[in-house]
Amino acid sequence: MILAHKIALDPNNTQATYFARAAGTARFAYNWARDEWQRQYDAWKQDNSLPKPSQAALRRQLNALKRERFPWMLEVTKNAPQMAIIQLGEAFKNFWAGRAKFPKFRKKGVDDRFTLTNDQFRVEGPRIRIPNLDWVRMRESLRFTGKILSATISRVADRWFVSITVDTHDGSHLPKAENQGAVGVDLGVSVLATLSTGEKAVGPKAHKALLKRLKRLSRSLSRKQKGSRNRAKAKMRLATLHARIANIRNDALHKLTSDLTRRFHTVAIEDLRVRGMMKNHRLARSIADMSFFEFRRQREYKAEQRGGVVVVADRWFPSSKTCSACGSVQEKMSLSVRHWICLDCGASHDRDVNAARNLLAHGLAALSRPTASSAGCEACGPAMRPAMEEGAGSGRKTGVKPASAKQEVSFVPA
Repeated sequence: MILAHKIALDPNNTQATYFARAAGTARFAYNWARDEWQRQYDAWKQDNSLPKPSQAALRRQLNALKRERFPWMLEVTKNAPQMAIIQLGEAFKNFWAGRAKFPKFRKKGVDDRFTLTNDQFRVEGPRIRIPNLDWVRMRESLRFTGKILSATISRVADRWFVSITVDTHDGSHLPKAENQGAVGVDLGVSVLATLSTGEKAVGPKAHKALLKRLKRLSRSLSRKQKGSRNRAKAKMRLATLHARIANIRNDALHKLTSDLTRRFHTVAIEDLRVRGMMKNHRLARSIADMSFFEFRRQREYKAEQRGGVVVVADRWFPSSKTCSACGSVQEKMSLSVRHWICLDCGASHDRDVNAARNLLAHGLAALSRPTASSAGCEACGPAMRPAMEEGAGSGRKTGVKPASAKQEVSFVPA
């Protein structure tokens, strides 16, 4: 299994300057190759006798002319421009396969990163050796053991990080789930996650909590003169706050998904169409603050690492309007209704807890059927792997680092 461990770096001023120059070189090479690719492709469409563009040909072309036209590229590692063009080739491959949009140009301050191959760096404890820089301190040691494949150094706001990709060969680095049974999870705006056991994880709502400060920094940035040093400082303060909001949100999601993966072998969730939900301008900000898709992504790869199963119910499954006691379905129920009484059996329900229980029952029923996909359900995990990977290639699985074992989520009793 291929895992990536993202670690904060602690560079000095000289090292940080080198990182910025290498990231700028990679960005320039990517944009140059993107423009050249488009030009050569248009020429090929007019005359098929010309060769089609490819990342290998563009790398050779750049090597032939960079000493004369771009001599400043020689001041940083050769991996910076070369790996950028290779990544452009992967972007075009994903575009032609229908997995991504047409590759866009990289922007300064947004796409500040460059990649190193495993022969260009070395990791020893809490430090990494980078070409032309010697050793750079890391905030923690690499957690995984295995073959190191590559490292990507990137900047987020005013901090530098390194993401080290490791082939661990197997997924035995994590213990199996405690198998406390199965659980249904209902995601919401007021409460991040409600479990069928009655537990509720409220969520930090970081964007809402820091919205006043965010508005103040945005106004301060808009009043600064473009190109001035004060505008650059204001822009960095705003970027730092955005990074803090993202870190708070990701921390809460990692704690929640790690706790669920550790405790329960089977988790049933619903397939939410987040793009459509974001069109509701009254709830869009709150929905984005909860990160529903990121919750599902983390839950699925962590379940695979621990040998668990994730069952995804169809998005049209009426989990909130179905009585978990008698199974009757209410015709209409507005979002403002948080507690309701079943007209058929008289059972009193908390809307979110009832939805989580219905998702659990639906997920268990789907797993008991031979083909879960035919029942409007998608199951992910080792238990369903033969059905999922039929006809798939033999590529290695990828993932990201698991959350720390020290992280725990706080549930609020129902």
